[in-house]
Amino acid sequence: SAWLFSRVQLWQERLKRPSPCTLHAGTIFAYGQTGAGKSYTMEGKDDPADAKGIIPRTFDHIFSRIKQDGSKDFLVRASYLELYNEDILDLLSNNPNAKLDLKENPDKGVYVKDLSQVVCDSREQIAKLLEAGRKNRSTGATHMNEDSSRSHSIFTITIETAEKLDAKAAVAKPGKKEEESP
Repeated sequence: SAWLFSRVQLWQERLKRPSPCTLHAGTIFAYGQTGAGKSYTMEGKDDPADAKGIIPRTFDHIFSRIKQDGSKDFLVRASYLELYNEDILDLLSNNPNAKLDLKENPDKGVYVKDLSQVVCDSREQIAKLLEAGRKNRSTGATHMNEDSSRSHSIFTITIETAEKLDAKAAVAKPGKKEEESP
């Protein structure tokens, strides 16, 4: 279909480059009326492969790049929040109905206080988080969509990197100079 081709083309031509592993910050925003396909565009289906949404394609890309890059250590964390009736809810929390507060800090900027951030070591693990959070979203029927989410959600992936130290540097003690051999 033309719509499916457009989503795959969007991924290939715009979103896949530059790598999410080298970006400082990036946002993918889906906007439209109820029933227009925002959730399907972002999440899609696992099967067939060309029906994957933007978020699962991003998971694949991130963990593929991490696997290829042996020169760095990576820390991948995910959070998932919902904005519902002007309340902020943590979709990955043990209590997803607890209201959270939006805060501002001169060093951190704007953030959500007490929002869960879960460390993810694999594509499968982060995909399970997305699914768990999706199950906690608020839903209700509308005239246009029987299973409308009735809310807005933000799935955030944070990637931190560090150069790997060689074995000699890893055992050196801070503040002590190594003796030179003749």
